[in-house]
Order: sequence, then C-alpha cells, then structure tokens
Amino acid sequence: MATCPECDAEIEVDEFDVDKGDQLSCPDCGSNLEVTGLSPIELDLAPEDDDDDDDDEDELEEDDAEKDDDDDDADAEKDDEGWEE
Repeated sequence: MATCPECDAEIEVDEFDVDKGDQLSCPDCGSNLEVTGLSPIELDLAPEDDDDDDDDEDELEEDDAEKDDDDDDADAEKDDEGWEE
C-alpha cells in the first residue's frame, strides 16, 4: 500500500508492476503521481507537463526550417538571374 501525498488516500500498488519514475493517478483525488521509491512504494506528485511549451518549441523549429527553405529558394533565384544574358 502507498499513500497519496495530496489526499492521504491509500493506493494499492503492486511493487512488482511498477518501476521508479512510473506515473499513475490517485483514484480518489485524481492527482498525477510518480513512483519515487520501490521498497516500500513511495509516491510523490508528478511534475507538471508543459505540453504547451513543447508544442511552441516544435512550432518554432518548423518555422525556422521553413525560413531556411525560403532563403535557399531566394538564393537559387539570384543564381538563375546571374546566368541570364
């Protein structure tokens, strides 16, 4: 048995079915928990995922890649103009 650090509910966790770092949810309060110890099972509040921040970083990388492609296209046009007679 483990205890939810948020609501002190007892949570049945089989120590053979979890690894340190695994995440689970408290059935009573719904808090996201992380397994921080195995013998005995210890739970702590899981770190908040910043999905929005990750998405923003991905979008910035995609924007940069598109700008690089645009720059390459502009360079190619300049090269083509130089060859005209």
